[in-house]
Amino acid sequence: MIKVSVLYPKTDFCSFNMDYYRDTHMPLVEQKLGAACTRVAIEQGLTGAAPDQSPAYAAMGHLYFDTVTAFQQAFAPHADAIMADLPNFTNIEPVIQISEVIR
Repeated sequence: MIKVSVLYPKTDFCSFNMDYYRDTHMPLVEQKLGAACTRVAIEQGLTGAAPDQSPAYAAMGHLYFDTVTAFQQAFAPHADAIMADLPNFTNIEPVIQISEVIR
């Protein structure tokens, strides 16, 4: 199993609309990716290691697939539509990481 993490780094000038992300963007992503996407998780950054420290990421979205190929085949036809929706909820350029889920 693999996990595609979409990380939105927190900066002093970033904006992120979690309601839109949760209620509109991620349902759009799930609809476009179909059954190839086996699970979705959303996280909102609260704090860093110290209580007064900003989180490293404003938000994170995680998409699970059986294989990298399954992700690529599901995402490629819809990449433009999914990416075009980003300005509707953030001005952050996301960082994407694909990881193998070990446990």
